[in-house]
Amino acid sequence: MTDFTLPEATKALARRTRQFVIDKIIPFERDPRLTQHGPTDDLRAELVALAKAEGLLTPQAPTELGGMGFDHATQAAVFEAAGWSTLGPVAMNCAAPDEGNMYLLSRIARPDQVKQFLSPMVSGERRSVFAMTEPDGAGSDPGQLKTRAVFNGNDYEISGLKWLITGANGAKTWIIMANVEPNAHGPHGPTLFLCEGDTPGIHIERVMDSMDRNYVEGHCVVRFEGLRLGPSHLLGEIGSAFRYAQMRLAPARLTHCMRWLGAAARCQHIALEHARVRTAFGKPLLAHQGVNFMLADNEIALHQARLAIRHVAWLLDNGVRARHESSIVKASVSEDLFKVADRCVQILGGIGVTSETVVEMIFRDMRPFRLYDGPTEVHKFAIATQLERQGSAFADPVGW
Repeated sequence: MTDFTLPEATKALARRTRQFVIDKIIPFERDPRLTQHGPTDDLRAELVALAKAEGLLTPQAPTELGGMGFDHATQAAVFEAAGWSTLGPVAMNCAAPDEGNMYLLSRIARPDQVKQFLSPMVSGERRSVFAMTEPDGAGSDPGQLKTRAVFNGNDYEISGLKWLITGANGAKTWIIMANVEPNAHGPHGPTLFLCEGDTPGIHIERVMDSMDRNYVEGHCVVRFEGLRLGPSHLLGEIGSAFRYAQMRLAPARLTHCMRWLGAAARCQHIALEHARVRTAFGKPLLAHQGVNFMLADNEIALHQARLAIRHVAWLLDNGVRARHESSIVKASVSEDLFKVADRCVQILGGIGVTSETVVEMIFRDMRPFRLYDGPTEVHKFAIATQLERQGSAFADPVGW
């Protein structure tokens, strides 16, 4: 049987994390360095220093790299607590895209690459990007990858246009997906490259305006032109980029859900407190069925999301790849938590669409959650494809 009982040490750590976020991080939610394009690097550095002083930095990274080495089940509790503020994961160095990139690098990077690119990420000294998405190519379908890497016998000449590259402005560790063209010198196909952010040939054209502002330095349009990388910059094997991307995505989908569960729970907390004290037609809003049913729906959604997240965390901790299950959780949790935030806006009424509470910011920040690491519709397509191949896991009365 699956046991969702949390060890007492994990419960204590989650509570300590939540209190740290409340006491030290939430005051920064009105800091002017939290801009339209997300927290600035300066704000991030200050937040990271606070988490480091509290002993809460990079909980997901292996201990041998300086992280806290938590398994997925422990991460589920700690990341949810960190997500009480959208700045919490930034402070604790467990926000996207760095968290997913650290996971990938810890599994396929060479020792010299770990030392140069990964270790400074674990210590919070640098940020990273995963440059895959393209305006007329790779996105939900990475098979449309158009960025080219032409090997001339010595170097790979990389050219192409990327967009929605989160955190590109100021990031120092770059993971770039490009298609190695057929050549006379060896293998070809979709490949990952690893390089420094100040490498000549990486051109950040602009920061895109977007409705969310929870990712450090926002999302950028990036052009690769005149970028030359030697074979030492290959990350993993040539032609294996799609497999590595899938390796990164299964846990990354889940950690997104963990963090946003914390944010949605905070929205529920704010809406509930408002409904207790705000009156209409002679009684508190909480006494009106139209309001308390919305709060009840939220509580149901939060409970189901937590159970789903912890189940897939358990699967991953037990060596299951869980691609199918993580797609189910990403699709359901992203949709349901957005509805939670939307209902909280509705309960708050007019102030729900203002910055009088953090609910308005969480609502805007959470909307893209239904898109990144695969839109809901793509996950449903993947789920349906799995049904075609193997049928439903729920046809068996014991399930799973």
